Amino acid sequence: MNRRYRKTIIAGNWKMNKTISETRAFAEEIKPLIGRPKWCEVVLCVPFVNIPSAVRLFKDCRISIGAENCHYESHGAYTGEVTAEMLKEAGVKYVIIGHSERRQYYNETDITVNKKVHAALEAGLYPIVCVGESLEQRELGVTMELITYQVKAALSGVPADKMRHVVIAYEPIWAIGTGRTATAQQAGEVCEGIRAVIRKLYGARVARAVTIQYGGSMNADNAEELLAQPDVDGGLIGGASLKPASFVQIINAANQE
Repeated sequence: MNRRYRKTIIAGNWKMNKTISETRAFAEEIKPLIGRPKWCEVVLCVPFVNIPSAVRLFKDCRISIGAENCHYESHGAYTGEVTAEMLKEAGVKYVIIGHSERRQYYNETDITVNKKVHAALEAGLYPIVCVGESLEQRELGVTMELITYQVKAALSGVPADKMRHVVIAYEPIWAIGTGRTATAQQAGEVCEGIRAVIRKLYGARVARAVTIQYGGSMNADNAEELLAQPDVDGGLIGGASLKPASFVQIINAANQE
């Protein structure tokens, strides 16, 4: 982490978990534990149906609400989809874009990811843009080539003055939900590489201000070591964000002076 230049963000991705009543129970349990984090921003990205309740439940503490996806069009005949403007009006601040599960199960491409980034920024949301490689791609030695392409494609056409609203999340696919985690060195190297890509695109001043998270089985046990890497500015947390005590431990690791 480098708080001198950029924000530290710990974001939970609930995926398809928790009902409205379970969201209420989570809020009741975490509020006495979390306090008011001073050194990092805390985000909960929740299922669409939970957003109104989550916004209301967490309005009195420093937890921002995010969504897990949005559509790239502003309106139209897209049954079951939700626009960035709808999310903004509902009280959402962040939106996850291009998660590997969306790419794998719902055929999201780098082109649609780029369109969604533009839609989110136009609506005034902060996109959390996910990039990452499979185990096979890592073993082939093409990790940075692939991620460089993903970053460039996602940010195509995004002006420099909008980059302060963009978060990049490095999520190695082989470490999502598998219990495997990239070593702190591996995570740090890729996050450093992502910043180098942004530096080439936008210059040093913009690059050093962009928050780059690590995702992929970050938990209470390994968070401190991962966050000690200078280019790891937070985490996009899956399973550990569903348990208040575990999530707070990760927040505490990021909230140290």
